[in-house]
Amino acid sequence: MLVINDESFAKRAEIIREKGTNRSAFFRGEVDKYGWVDIGSSFLPSDIIAAFLFAQLENLDDIQAKRKQIWDYYYDNFKDLADAGYFQFAEIPEYATNNAHMFYILCRNLEERNKLISYLKENTIYAVFHYLSLNKSEYFRNQSDGREMPHSDKFTDTLLRLPMYYEVSKDDLDYVISHVRKFYLATD
Repeated sequence: MLVINDESFAKRAEIIREKGTNRSAFFRGEVDKYGWVDIGSSFLPSDIIAAFLFAQLENLDDIQAKRKQIWDYYYDNFKDLADAGYFQFAEIPEYATNNAHMFYILCRNLEERNKLISYLKENTIYAVFHYLSLNKSEYFRNQSDGREMPHSDKFTDTLLRLPMYYEVSKDDLDYVISHVRKFYLATD
């Protein structure tokens, strides 16, 4: 789905979606034949992917409620560790809401995060980090004047995502929680 809030982009978006052609204009009778007029690619989902998406959209409220329950369960079971300074949670400002897209903790440093990942992996728990500081990407290095981004680097080095998906069971969550707790309380 693409939502455009500026009408001046609509025609080009349609062309890009149509693999760079004016095919839609042809079907509307606006041109005699269609051809390539801009860049484009095949962005359309397959019928099966579209069916999965449709089913998810039909159940969006239930899916979001379940994800929020999972997020809250992690939060409630880790709050004492965060309060004790073992790690930090995401800061959600008063004016914002949490969509429970993911649950992550911020470890105290890179070494601790890497040890926690290894410990969890040894216990068949797949926890990941995935943020690369923009200033460390090849693209940014070629565009910038060498500026550092310490806040971005902090998240790159300390953020750890815990398993969170719709089908995760309470037993699975308890298993993850118990191992994160063991890691921090055993190394205290």
